[in-house]
Amino acid sequence: MSFDKLGMTNGRLPRATRAIYPGSFDPLTNGHLDVIERAAGAFNELIVAIVVNPQKRNPMFTLEDREKMLKECLTHVPNVRVEHFRGLLADYVRAQEADVIVKGLRVVSDFESEMSTALMNRSLSNVDTMFLMSDAKYSFVSSSLVKEVFFLGGDVSAFVPSVVLDVMSRKRSALKR
Repeated sequence: MSFDKLGMTNGRLPRATRAIYPGSFDPLTNGHLDVIERAAGAFNELIVAIVVNPQKRNPMFTLEDREKMLKECLTHVPNVRVEHFRGLLADYVRAQEADVIVKGLRVVSDFESEMSTALMNRSLSNVDTMFLMSDAKYSFVSSSLVKEVFFLGGDVSAFVPSVVLDVMSRKRSALKR
């Protein structure tokens, strides 16, 4: 079969135009931002999709807070839009007519847990998942670890954007009252 019949030009696959990077972003970390910025460079449009997950009890931030912080931290990336969704990612991907799902991987255990999800999403939506390795300096940073260290009094300023740290600090101060 020729490249033309496969939709290829100059021996390359056509560039996927729309990607979705889903997550809870509770809180948004610098690792998330690293993945978002790199994915935005690979696609015409990147939708950062905040997952409304009723199984995650007691989120640190409201959905509105997370959406506002993401938008504020991403003003320098023009081809990114921030949304939220409920339900199956596969349904959201189809509704947005996305070409690919983007997931960040920090360690091998991330791959083990994300692989089955990626295969399920592909079977439900016929959309592949692209895994981006995190920058090594963020390979140990997770939202849950950031929250734990922060509420135990540790300095997390190297792991979250300043906008997020400010909101976290206000929240901690309010809880102390």
